This record gives sequence, structure tokens and C-alpha cells, in this order.
Amino acid sequence: MEGMEAKVRKWGRSIGIVIPVEIAEKEKIKVNDNVEIFIRKKSNAIRETFGTLRLKEPTEKILKEIDKDLWHD
Repeated sequence: MEGMEAKVRKWGRSIGIVIPVEIAEKEKIKVNDNVEIFIRKKSNAIRETFGTLRLKEPTEKILKEIDKDLWHD
């Protein structure tokens, strides 16, 4: 079993995934063969690891306060 990344492309009214020839040859996949595919959308590994940052104050307000502090020094 081979793992790979692929870009989903429009193919008529459907979408398709291209299997690189190197993998097709290694796995002996030919036209009209039936294959089993496990699909998992690629996601942001950093977000999965650390989660999403939630601030108590809106970012815009925090930036304005930083600007005030910098101009008063």
C-alpha cells in the first residue's frame, strides 16, 4: 500500500485524482483496475497540534493598544 498527496481536479461534472505513474507502476495498477482509496483531507498540522488561539479582546483593539504604547514612549 502506497501513501501520496494529490490535488483534486475538475473532470467534466465530477472531480478526479491523478495517480503518479511511479506509484501506478510500483503498485502494478493498470487502466480499468479496481482500487481501494482511503481519503483524508489534508489539514493544518500546527492547528491540529496546538488548537486555535482564542483571544479575549479583538485583534484590532490589541493592535491599537500596542500602537498607543509605542508612541507614548
